[in-house]
Amino acid sequence: MSKIYKEIGIGFIPVLLIFLVFLGVNVIPILFVSVLGVSLFYMIKGRGGAGISAGGGDRKSKNRTPSYLTFDEIGGQDRAKKELMEALDFLIKHEEIKKLGIRPLKGILLTGPPGTGKTLMAKAAAHYTNSVYMAASGSEFVEMYVGVGASRVRDLFKEARTRAVKEGKDNAIIFIDEIDVIGGKRDGGQHREYDQTLNQLLTEMDGIHTNDAPRILIIAATNRKEILDSALLRPGRFDRHIEVDLPDKKGRLSILDIHVKNKPLAQGVSLDMIADQTFGFSGAQLEGVLNEAAIYAMREDKLAIEQHHLASAIDKVMMGERTDKETAQEEKERVAYHELGHAIIAEIVRPGSVSQVTVSPRGKALGYVRHNPPKDHYLYTKDYIEQQIMIALGGAAAEEIFYGGRSTGSRNDFEQSLSMVRNMMDSGLTSLGIIDRDMVTKDQLMKENTIILDALMIRTKELLEQQRSVFEHSFAILMKEEVLSGDTFRNLFDASVSKSA
Repeated sequence: MSKIYKEIGIGFIPVLLIFLVFLGVNVIPILFVSVLGVSLFYMIKGRGGAGISAGGGDRKSKNRTPSYLTFDEIGGQDRAKKELMEALDFLIKHEEIKKLGIRPLKGILLTGPPGTGKTLMAKAAAHYTNSVYMAASGSEFVEMYVGVGASRVRDLFKEARTRAVKEGKDNAIIFIDEIDVIGGKRDGGQHREYDQTLNQLLTEMDGIHTNDAPRILIIAATNRKEILDSALLRPGRFDRHIEVDLPDKKGRLSILDIHVKNKPLAQGVSLDMIADQTFGFSGAQLEGVLNEAAIYAMREDKLAIEQHHLASAIDKVMMGERTDKETAQEEKERVAYHELGHAIIAEIVRPGSVSQVTVSPRGKALGYVRHNPPKDHYLYTKDYIEQQIMIALGGAAAEEIFYGGRSTGSRNDFEQSLSMVRNMMDSGLTSLGIIDRDMVTKDQLMKENTIILDALMIRTKELLEQQRSVFEHSFAILMKEEVLSGDTFRNLFDASVSKSA
């Protein structure tokens, strides 16, 4: 019927224009306004629908769940997977939980650092429950036109139900990535586009009736949970909050095992050693390490990835690619003393921790010390943090000893030191005791910060002054070879300490 009306309109408009011209009416302004109105109409219509519901075949095909992605193919998140699968069982075993009066969950919030697998877990959840999978990013709901975001939310839920019915499935999972873009805390105003979009999302979630088919489950992801509006986080909306954290050593090894399946490894390659050296890496970074290692192997025309390729890949992911900067000899010498300062203090306070010392520029760094990561632990004592600060201050202390002053190369070291001092203050590990930052003046905080750092700098310089022979023996080799392995450095360190004793 709409097609017939369209054909009638197409035939009527030219006749009307000819009639107006015959009457002597100037039709140019009418044509201009008509073209402008039609263009604006189709532009708004295209923006309003293309992002979510009217995206055509390409958008819909992207929303389909990859059949190969299962929870077994996601490594390093055993606790999070177990908690998520339990929540999904409420969706699958609908009749069983109904007997116990359990209300199925409406929403699951995945929180954690970037690259830990939140999106992968949402896709695996759709596969696990045999659900229709719809995905959107928080930024897709944001437009300059008021009301477009709310319209897209409505369209997203409508399309999820329509597709579930069309494909004969009982459930549909809607995944919203970066939900903090539209779900941030409201400031009380009701005219912001973000607020209207969030209000519509809340309304749609309230309209989910768990006894209706198809059943809708919302899974959202964010790495900034603290800024989300409290209305989103209450029970009855996002009922379950699951932390998808950085993997521990066992998890890192599991992730490496998954991503290495399609990559040839040389004999003797130890993934366990790589898992040790990648403390604090996310799943995405671990995948990047293996990919970069394969690239290094290809550059050398190797048929398999060797251990040194993996070691170089770790440096690449951490620091960036090796650069071709040509530093002046005087600057290179200063960098060598700076890095040896870090290494010597690290070896004193934490024996066996130095993995490599280099003065080869990589990324923005003119040199660096790679440490063997400590065992995974999540509680830190005052002594441990002070030792870490001393390691960070070692470079600047060495420059003061040999040059009488510091350089801008210590900037990142000082930023790390200040961050660790703040952590000590917030944890009640300073002479200020247990404090609330809002109740302490900036002068008090600054005074305590200065006392701590000055005392640790003095201790660091005293330790380095006692190890001048280590500097002398290591400096010449480092300047010549540009790289000192951890074992070579320890041999020089032990030999120098034995002589001085």
